[in-house]
Amino acid sequence: MSYRLGVDVGGTFTDLLLLDDETGATFTAKVPSTPEDSSIGVLNGIAAICEESGIAPSSISRVMHGTTVATNAVLTGRGARVGLVTTAGFRQVLQVARSFCPGGLGGWVSFMKKPLLAPLELTIEAEERVDAHGAIIRELDRVQLRAELERLRARGTVQALTICFINAYQNGANERAAREVAREVFADMSISISSEVVPEMQEYERTETTVVNSYVRPEVAKYVTNLQNALFDRMGEDVQLAILRSDGGLASARAAADSPVNLLLSGPAGGVAGAVFFASKAGHQDILSFDMGGTSTDVALIQGGRARVRRETIVGDVRVRAPSVDVRTVGAGGGSIAFVPALTKALRVGPMSAGAVPGPAAYLKGGTEPTVCDANVVLGYLPSDVRLGGRMVIDKAAADAAVQKVADALGIGLLEAAEGIVKIVNESMFGALRLVSVEQGYDPRDFSLVGFGGAGPLHANALGVLTQAWPVIIPPGPGVLCAYGDATTQVRDEASLSYLRRLEELAVADLLTDLEKLRARAAESLDADGIAREEQEVEYEADVRYTGQAFQLTLRFSAAELAAGDTALLRERFDREHEQLFTFALGEGHEIVMLRAVVKQRARALPVLKLGREGTTLADAKIHDTRIYHSGGWHAAPIYDRNLLHEGLVVPGPAIVQEMDSTTLLLPGHVARIDTVGNLLIAPAGRT
Repeated sequence: MSYRLGVDVGGTFTDLLLLDDETGATFTAKVPSTPEDSSIGVLNGIAAICEESGIAPSSISRVMHGTTVATNAVLTGRGARVGLVTTAGFRQVLQVARSFCPGGLGGWVSFMKKPLLAPLELTIEAEERVDAHGAIIRELDRVQLRAELERLRARGTVQALTICFINAYQNGANERAAREVAREVFADMSISISSEVVPEMQEYERTETTVVNSYVRPEVAKYVTNLQNALFDRMGEDVQLAILRSDGGLASARAAADSPVNLLLSGPAGGVAGAVFFASKAGHQDILSFDMGGTSTDVALIQGGRARVRRETIVGDVRVRAPSVDVRTVGAGGGSIAFVPALTKALRVGPMSAGAVPGPAAYLKGGTEPTVCDANVVLGYLPSDVRLGGRMVIDKAAADAAVQKVADALGIGLLEAAEGIVKIVNESMFGALRLVSVEQGYDPRDFSLVGFGGAGPLHANALGVLTQAWPVIIPPGPGVLCAYGDATTQVRDEASLSYLRRLEELAVADLLTDLEKLRARAAESLDADGIAREEQEVEYEADVRYTGQAFQLTLRFSAAELAAGDTALLRERFDREHEQLFTFALGEGHEIVMLRAVVKQRARALPVLKLGREGTTLADAKIHDTRIYHSGGWHAAPIYDRNLLHEGLVVPGPAIVQEMDSTTLLLPGHVARIDTVGNLLIAPAGRT
């Protein structure tokens, strides 16, 4: 039998999901994350899941991994010391940057720009020149460059090198020649060139993106290599390691190490992929997803079974030209700390978090500050009269003591304070959901809501009430859904080309010829990983704008769609999208800025194991009777074992549904039915 393993490393826990390729049977595990070296947590988790499932590590053929190594390197400043080579006269390209400041005009008062990832003292110039059409005006002066590189090496501080020449996106010959010289000077040093990392116009964005690739490359390459070797030792050399990209696709270990700038939002993309997988299986193509963990909540909008993808990735104050799932993050998680500022006396929740250590007070790991988790315990949403997930003891007295601090500061009762904490964190997540829906021109009521993460199912029903997005879907194994997403995605890569052509003047035959060249370039990475051409599929994208605009929208299309008509297809799609976002469309003067081919491994249908036990009644699934506090009163609420719930059963609220990795709260006046793939579909009672 063949198994694939999905691994997601979070700030608090590392989640693992082992999937049988033939039957769809799954096994899950959660182990503490190890921030000092996340590979330790991954290997601990593999040992745990293999022991619990009784499956030998050698039976695992593929490991799909969502990682925060690249993200953390940027956020913590632990990347490499980067040297930069520019065209003569463009040494200050990173200093000039863009006239953008976080927080708008008011941000100028408090915004402090961080040191550049490639400092000016480590930036040198090369004598070369390529014009805007790609013609080489001046060949690279190899002698001059070698002398400059020798001086740079003499400083003894450079750990990675970036080469970014003016107009290299049109012709990268001089960059490739410069890399040859640099390899002679710096031997085995990591070298990134912009014409391979991001061959797109706009010099600052191209330089910044390539520098970030160099900045995180040694750290990511070391992590990937060490993890791959450890997997070889435990599972044999046939095991394949793939890393989740920011855009929701997978990259082989080789590709991930070469282009780590594509991994900056690897973690959140896994949850979106998992949400799409289970919602689509249930027939829901338009969904809002929210992934609530211990520290933060990630939200996204999925339309037509596909997540929206941005052409840039933002981590902290670093903004790079790399594709990423359009995920918005808010500092609201189960470990978010509630407090009352002495000046305002207004209850606040987050963004500070108790994290894994010391954690919420109820977990008895040393935490004493009131958290969202503790408020849920006080209200009975996380019941303390049974073990959490069948294993973990919850201490209600410790949670009461922590939340009482908020109650005393506000001069209100304990239960009122706990309800206030939960309502505020729900409103914070609702605000994030509005960012990806209402503020993008979408009505949440036209979508379903998928709640997951360790804490998401506790708050999903309440967010359904706020958004009116029904049904609220709780997938099986919601606490490890990111790992499920990692395990069910495909290897992908892309190639891009700056185009700058008027759509109205462009012949379809010429466009199709250029697209085929891009497809061949994008397929090279999959070819190198041993993925046969017949196992590959391609989709094209065009960045389109009205002539003279400073921004563009990305449109997806297939070669077949284009061949069947003309470029009017793209014009019409752009006008619809523009009107959706900005309420108007000009209808003429369309311009392609960028073409892109996205090639991915053809998806293989995966079986979904039928959950529950046929013939089991709702009474059979009941674990215990408890009560919850909601809207100012106590309500009796049975606790059910989700593993015993099967298709056709209907759970009336109020109730609590418990499983190994998460707890679902069903509010009064709502019901949950179980669908064919084991999703809990929550809706107001009486709603069809």
